[in-house]
Amino acid sequence: MDEMKTRLSTLWVFVMFNIIFADILSFMTPGFLEGIMAGTGEIQITQGLLLVFAVLLEIPIAMIVLSRVLPYRVNRWANIIAAIITSLFVIGGGSTFLHYIFFATVEVLCMALIVWNAWRWPNPEANPATYQGASVKA
Repeated sequence: MDEMKTRLSTLWVFVMFNIIFADILSFMTPGFLEGIMAGTGEIQITQGLLLVFAVLLEIPIAMIVLSRVLPYRVNRWANIIAAIITSLFVIGGGSTFLHYIFFATVEVLCMALIVWNAWRWPNPEANPATYQGASVKA
């Protein structure tokens, strides 16, 4: 398997673990779950809002697999676009809990690394003999 595909997929796994644990720790904050269940939290939780969150969270989940299976050109752009959308979701949907700010910072930095890697990813079809450090033998 292509080294870049593996690297991007691994970065998405890292992002997902951070997203999950940021949410788990938020649930442990005193009064947080009670406020959500009582409908007295910062935002009103509706079926529609949960669907939007599910769709937005499916993006990084899907990128774990898609980074490994999509062809080069689509893969490159999918990683860039998914990382930007997910970064906006993390920043815009965040809280002011210190643990969340920490996790969000790590997530956004990792997604910036995904964008940087995808942007600089050389086309393996352009010159296969020199791709991934292989040298041309005379």
